[in-house]
Amino acid sequence: MKVSELASLAGVTPETVRHYTREGLLHPERHPDNGYQLYGQQELERLRFIQRARTLGFGVAEIRDILAHADQGDSPCPMVRDLLASRLPEIHARIAELQALASRMEQALEAWAEMPDGTPDGHSLCRLIESFPEPLESGERQPRCHDEPAKESP
Repeated sequence: MKVSELASLAGVTPETVRHYTREGLLHPERHPDNGYQLYGQQELERLRFIQRARTLGFGVAEIRDILAHADQGDSPCPMVRDLLASRLPEIHARIAELQALASRMEQALEAWAEMPDGTPDGHSLCRLIESFPEPLESGERQPRCHDEPAKESP
């Protein structure tokens, strides 16, 4: 089957199929006459596996390792358990950070409900943010904003 057919059967976009192919997760054959990439039932099953792994939070590199183990005839299950077990505390910590952020945002909105808007005047940029208390400790870890780069995890 062609890229678009595989994508349709798996419920993804053709670009997703192409991406996973470039990443080495899918291994299509080439049509001898026209050079089209052709995918079989095994690639559809692999793509569905990739989707499940992504749903569990695995990245492309981790999925590549999992598939490599399986392709070599080794069970990747111990590695999968270890990866999830090590990641779960990180996820719980991130959830706690996001809950704390949501609480601070709710407090700010409540405090700001009756505050008038201000105009930057050289001494003040935004009265709303400036009125919000500073963190208790300068070393206190703040959740990242959506536009800050993520820190590399080991």
